[in-house]
Amino acid sequence: MTHSPRALIAEDEPLLAEDLRQALARAWPELQIAAMVGDGLSAARQALALQPDVLFFDIRMPGQSGLEAAAELADAWPEAQPFPILVFVTAYDQYAMDAFEAQAVDYLLKPVQPERLARSVQRLRELLAQRTVAPAGAALAQALEQLRHLAGATAPAATEPPLQMIQAGVGTQIQMVPVQYVVYFEAADKYVRVLTASHEYLVRTPLKELLPRLDAEEFWQVHRGTVVRAAAIANAQRDEAGRLWLQLRERAEKLAVSRLYAQRFKAM
Repeated sequence: MTHSPRALIAEDEPLLAEDLRQALARAWPELQIAAMVGDGLSAARQALALQPDVLFFDIRMPGQSGLEAAAELADAWPEAQPFPILVFVTAYDQYAMDAFEAQAVDYLLKPVQPERLARSVQRLRELLAQRTVAPAGAALAQALEQLRHLAGATAPAATEPPLQMIQAGVGTQIQMVPVQYVVYFEAADKYVRVLTASHEYLVRTPLKELLPRLDAEEFWQVHRGTVVRAAAIANAQRDEAGRLWLQLRERAEKLAVSRLYAQRFKAM
């Protein structure tokens, strides 16, 4: 690399963020900290604006998790630029650590230990050196593949029976909506929109809580905030920018597919 490497730290606990900044200053003096942010939304936004070489993302942050922020960033990232190397910072969680190791994703445990950080820095230096000869798109493709597996490995397991009925408040009534009639679910502010062929309902249950109770073969996640019934998809089309969109059988609007889930739509 011809320029000094730059990093972004996303950590919602200011003391831990400052500890990591100081530890990095000792272990990797030439690394510039481009920004320090405290939530997932800011992490994705700032990383897109600053385009650092390395991202230190806390797994649990307000608004979005580190994984969700990384996935959102990957979806918006310009293909001509190498995607940053991801390092996830986490409290002790053996399940998450096993998932990171399986995908060769670097991670640091809180509180960060100097010896572990030194090994991580050495690996990051080597990876950044390799990027001078690798095509820019390769880093993005690798990050997407890692994030797909991590999202699946760390998704909460269903603890309740499959959802059969959606109970949606409509005025003074509770409307009963059979799941089989739902075309798609879409996260919207504090609600989830539930769309059937002819109606729209709002529920307060977050999409991440609904998802484990939906049949994964019947309902496909196609975007961070969108889950669609597979049988309701008529076709998938790419626009001039290369983005994938779904045309539905029973509704006129088209649904965007994020890069993270685009691999689902390949000809058999």
